[in-house]
Amino acid sequence: MSDNNSNTNSNTSAVSEKAGSWFKGLKAEFNKIAWETRENVTKQTISVVVVSVIVGVIIAILDMIMQYGIDFIINIGG
Repeated sequence: MSDNNSNTNSNTSAVSEKAGSWFKGLKAEFNKIAWETRENVTKQTISVVVVSVIVGVIIAILDMIMQYGIDFIINIGG
């Protein structure tokens, strides 16, 4: 019975060592990340929002023009 218990302890120890090693590797990789500055992220976010709004307005204008054109063509025949 004690042999089984010692195997369980060694398995738990091996798992703990692997987990510790994994977290050390994770921390090492995490430190390699080149984080952007807050100023850079703010500028990029503003750029994305502005471009998205402009593209949305362009799509809305094209949609209105096409709808007007389709309505015009339909009314010609009717």
